[in-house]
Parts: sequence; structure tokens; C-alpha cells
Amino acid sequence: MGLFEILSLLGGLAIFLFGMQVMGDGLERRGGGKLKSILESMTSSPIKGVLLGAGVTAIIQSSSATTVMVVGFVNSGIMKLGQAIGVIMGANIGTTVTAWLLSLIGIESGNIFVQLLKPSSFSPILAVIGIVFMMFLKSPKKKDTGSILVGFAVLMTGMDMMSASVAGLKENEAFAQLLVLFNNPLFGVLAGAVLTAIIQSSSASVGILQALSTTGRITYSNAVPIIMGQNIGTCITAILSAIGANKNAKRVSVVHLSFNIIGTICFMVLFYLLDWLIGFAFIDNSINAAGIAVVHTTFNVFATIIMFPFTKALEKLSMMIIRDDNTDDTQSVLDERLLSTPSVAIIQAKKVTNDMGYIAKDSLIRALNLIGNFDEKAARKIREDESKADKYEDILGTYLVKLSRESLNEEDSHEVSNLLHCIGDFERISDHAVNIVESAEELHDKKIVFSADAVHELQVMTSAITEILENTYSAFKDEDLDIAKKVEPLEQIVDKLKAKMRANHIVRLQNDECTIETGFIYSDLITSFERVADHCSNIGVCLLSVANDSFDTHEYLQHVKADGENNFKENYALYKEKYSI
Repeated sequence: MGLFEILSLLGGLAIFLFGMQVMGDGLERRGGGKLKSILESMTSSPIKGVLLGAGVTAIIQSSSATTVMVVGFVNSGIMKLGQAIGVIMGANIGTTVTAWLLSLIGIESGNIFVQLLKPSSFSPILAVIGIVFMMFLKSPKKKDTGSILVGFAVLMTGMDMMSASVAGLKENEAFAQLLVLFNNPLFGVLAGAVLTAIIQSSSASVGILQALSTTGRITYSNAVPIIMGQNIGTCITAILSAIGANKNAKRVSVVHLSFNIIGTICFMVLFYLLDWLIGFAFIDNSINAAGIAVVHTTFNVFATIIMFPFTKALEKLSMMIIRDDNTDDTQSVLDERLLSTPSVAIIQAKKVTNDMGYIAKDSLIRALNLIGNFDEKAARKIREDESKADKYEDILGTYLVKLSRESLNEEDSHEVSNLLHCIGDFERISDHAVNIVESAEELHDKKIVFSADAVHELQVMTSAITEILENTYSAFKDEDLDIAKKVEPLEQIVDKLKAKMRANHIVRLQNDECTIETGFIYSDLITSFERVADHCSNIGVCLLSVANDSFDTHEYLQHVKADGENNFKENYALYKEKYSI
């Protein structure tokens, strides 16, 4: 094998891996919403976990990517270790789809319809269609479909290049002598594991083996142990991914490695025992690309079947290897491993934003209760929660900006934009909770008492603020647009209340019913209330405008008020009657 053949092999491998990446990204974007739905409906059932793992891996064409995703899920608390085991088993089955696609290269027939099944026949057509979709169509979904088609065509081109580069080995005696070494099962397993660990893709290493099989010099006795080793080598990606993760995430990588090692031992013992007892007639026959796909699939299905009843044992084994200790194992709030799967990263970001929103809402409501009833312990807790909300905003903001740089479909891009808008408003609500605490503290320390009319007005306002907060949080958490429609009308009522309360306050000042010092605190309070309502309005309008594919929230808000959409007038009238002073 000369220099140019080696360069052609490496170039073919590079093109193969690039095509797989492009196709996988396109598939992930195209099916991102479905993947999100699947994950949300996932249960603790091991069988459903296996099906989930197989399905997701078949979609994104990479068991390594699925396993890294699972490590991220466990590390961030989306998935439990027991659930992850079934998904890992399924991922090993799902990755065999690639080998079957690549086996189409070996089709030989004079029949034109059979020839059309060969990738070399239909890949150019797919490439042309894909390029047209990507360059001339505006729909993001159609562009993603185009990238899938182009990625598949590029992948098959790389496979053809690898096959052509090794064609000369057919008559090469040195290559034949090298293959004799692979008759030793242990050496074959080691070679397969090392190759796969280097390129970090079992699909690619199986593809290389399928390309080499076109020489006709590789037998089943050579290929079987190499394929076993390839399944072990692919675990390196999960192992590297688990570095820096929590203990349960590290256990996922241990489970993945244990599953493949135990499966390999069981399969090889059974395979060579049966060969010794009955003698397989095909053992020294040449293997083709389809034969490699059969062996690859048989092994992974076999390993899953024999290991499935022992999922609890695998979990216990991983816990014995990665032991608990007395040190803190702080769970990552947002795992960057999930960024490569945007639809899943968004699920986790939304979950964390829900937590942040609850902290902001709860702090503000507790702050309202301190007006005229100040408690130092409660005030301290509100200040601590405000600091926590600040940290949430920093972490979420950084994470969402990184996520926005990923290749997102239109739906996911809208979701990220929505979250980025909302976290700032939730953080400001927690700031106003502290402002209200400071006003309540000043009232307490200076023993200031509001007039009966002022107290009544504050009670009406705090009731309105409590309702708008509850509505805003519920609308955001549950993505309930019907509740979101109630936020803006109530915000308008809060504005009216503020204006009326300020006017009444001026009258009381003129009548000497309150002091200027009392007036300052009163004014600070109603200003904080009004600004809280503004931030609630921002969140509610953002939810509605994104749902209506409008991203100019100011323009959308003016449109809603002018046209009376979203039951604005009805809700406004209801709240006007409910909150009057």
C-alpha cells in the first residue's frame, strides 16, 4: 500500500466522519422536537429505556453521542442511573443501523433496480436534492432535510474512497500475513478497541472494516474479534465525558464499559465453544460488508438479551467501582455535555429557569408579607434568595448564549430567545423583593405607621401583585398561554392603581394626614410594585409573542391592546372591578 493509497484512506475516513457529523446534526435538528417529546414521556421502565436508546441512536447515528448525552442527563439530574442502563443497551443496538446502510455498497447485480440500491447510484441524486434544499429553500426544516441528504452522500463518498484506497491490498501478501495475527481473538479484540478508541466512533471503525472487506482477504475468524473490540473501544468517549462529572455520571461510563466487556466475553466464549463443538463452516470464509453488519447486530442484540435481566447487578457493580464517600458531590446545575443536543439542553435550561422563577416569585410574596409585620429571619432568607437568583441568572445566561451558538432549528431558537428574555425579568423581580424588604425594615426600625386609607390601598395593591406573580409563574412553568393572556390586563390595572395611590397620597400630605418621611417609604413601595408588574408583563408578552411568531414585543403589545386580542378587554374589565380603591 503506497503513500497515495494511505492518503486516500485517511482522506476517505475524514470525509466519512464529516458526512456522519453533517447528517447527524441535520437529523438531530429535524427531529429535535420529537426527541424532546420522547424524553419528556420517558419512564423508569427498562424496556422503554432500551427502545429509547435504540431510537435516539438510530436518529443521530452515533452511540457515542447518545452515551455522552446520557452522562449529561445523569449528571444534571434529568435521568437516574437505573434509567440510563436501559438507554445504553439500546444505544448499542441503534448504532448497528449505520453498518447496514454501509453494507449497501457491496450490492452486486446486473438488474437496474438492484443497482439503484447501491449508494454510488443514488448518493449523487441525494446530494443534488440536498444542495437545492439547502441553497434555495427558505424553510429551516427543509434546509435540515437538505443537510441530512448531503451528509449521507458525503458519508458514502468517504466510504467509497476508503474502499478504493484498499483495493490494492487484495493481492498484497504482507497484508495477508498481518491478517493471520487477527486469528488470535485477544489480538483482534485489542486491535478493534484501540482503533475505535483513537477515532472515537464505532460506526467509523466498522466502516473501515467494511471497506477492508472489499479486498476479499478478511475472514469471519478475523472480523468477529475485531468487531467485539470495536464495541469496547467506543466506551472511551463516555469515559472522557465523565471526567469532572458527579459520581452517578461516572457510573454511567462504568456501566457502558462493563456491559461491552461482559457481553464480549460471553459472546466469544459461546461463539468459540460452539465452533469447537460443531465447527462453523463459514469461519474461514471471506466476510463482506453485509456479513460484518450481521455480526455487529447479532453481538449487540445478544449482549442486550443476556444482560437485560441483570441491570440491577450492573448498577451495583458500578457503585462498587465508583464508591460513595463523605465529600460533597455537587450536582451540576447545567451540564455542557448537553449543548451538543440542543433540544435536550433546552429542557434542562427551562427546568432551571422554572426554579429561578419560583425563587423570585416566592421571595416577592414573602416580602409583601413583611410590610407592617417585619421579621429579621424572613428578611435574611429573602436576601439570600436574591443572591441565589443572581447566580442563576449568570449561569443560565452563559449557558443559553453558548446554546444559541449551536446549530438550532427554528423552534429551539425561539425557545432560547424566550428564556434569555425571561431570566433577566425574574432576576429583577427578586431585586425588587429586597427593595420591599428594605422599606419594610425602615417602617419597623422607625416605628412608622401608615394611615388607614394607605393601609387599605396597599392591601389592594399587594393582592393584585400576588395574583400577577402567580399568573406569570404558572404561565411560564406550564407554558399556559391562556393564563399568560391575563398578565398584561392586570399590569395595566396595577399602573392605574399606582397613579390613583400617588394622587391620594398627595391629598393626604396636603391634609397633614401623613408625614413626608412616611410618604417617601410609601412612594418607594408602590414604585417597586409597579416595576414588578412591568417585569411580569415582559414575561407574559414574551410567551405570547413567541407563540405568535412575533419577536417585536412592543409592537405585538400595541397590536393586542388596539385590537383587543387575547381577551384583553374582558380581562381588563374583570380586574378593574376586582382591584379598585
